[in-house]
Amino acid sequence: MSQRETPSNIPSGARSNTPGANSGSDFRADTGSDFRADSGKDLPGHIAALLQRQARDDQGRPADSAGVAWEDRDLSGEGNPLHTFDGDDGLASPAVREAREQLLAGELDEAGFVNALAGQRLFVPVLAELAEEAEVSTSDVDADQRGGPVGDKQADITLISISSRDGRQTMPVFTSVEALTAWHAQARPVAAEAERVMLAALAEGAELAVLDPGAEFTFVLRRPALQALAQAARWVPSYRDPELAEALGGILDLCPGVAQLQVQPGDGVSSATADGRTVPGGGSGPELNIGVVLVPGADDVDARLALASVQAALADVELLRERADSVQVKLVR
Repeated sequence: MSQRETPSNIPSGARSNTPGANSGSDFRADTGSDFRADSGKDLPGHIAALLQRQARDDQGRPADSAGVAWEDRDLSGEGNPLHTFDGDDGLASPAVREAREQLLAGELDEAGFVNALAGQRLFVPVLAELAEEAEVSTSDVDADQRGGPVGDKQADITLISISSRDGRQTMPVFTSVEALTAWHAQARPVAAEAERVMLAALAEGAELAVLDPGAEFTFVLRRPALQALAQAARWVPSYRDPELAEALGGILDLCPGVAQLQVQPGDGVSSATADGRTVPGGGSGPELNIGVVLVPGADDVDARLALASVQAALADVELLRERADSVQVKLVR
């Protein structure tokens, strides 16, 4: 069995592909953000045919590309290079299922759910793209009789990329094979630990990862969470980060008329299930809300100047750029 047929590792250096999924429409992520494929077109016919073609042995049984039947083959066993997760049933792991149930029940917060993904097996979708045919000499008599040169066809494995409504590149990630194939029938699942999946997302230039797009509940992982998981580090949301709060307190002297800065979850932290239930996490942003408290007696002109000074000072806070995906600044009355 070749890696092209049942890949067990995330392709190294794979380029982003942009096929349609489901009907090619937007993929609902939360109440304020949708995700869509970069192209709503159907797969090209030659690629669709390649994915649907079933190799068979000389007895007509389903087989791999070398003509070796799958029947009676045992691919289990420690150290098998074809399967990173030997005996994997393709279902969401118990830890992920439990964390999701607790999040939906309000018993777990956003950080708790993200950190529960650490070390868990997830799936990324890949497609087999038809590569260029091998060149055959035009002087070949048989080729001339066939009307032109013909070569062997090969398939390249590429990761699927989608875009958020605001244009950010996004990696679709799935907790189960069922969720992945329901989203895109032609995609093939590649299993990997969450750390490797997030490393692949960052390597592809993704700013977000969307967990189970098209499902009853979709959870968006923002850039700082992706980076934390990729580094096998515990993620602390920006709105609960004491180091970031301290750094923000350091700009007060640069903001005339401002008495205090309050750090709170942004309006886009929460999300919703397909049936409208609010979930305390999984939104695509804004992630961090910075509330500006004015000194007593400030008027409307003072308020405008205060907001402008805060926004200007925030641009120089390097820790804010590192630990917050998206920020909103609001006046606290």
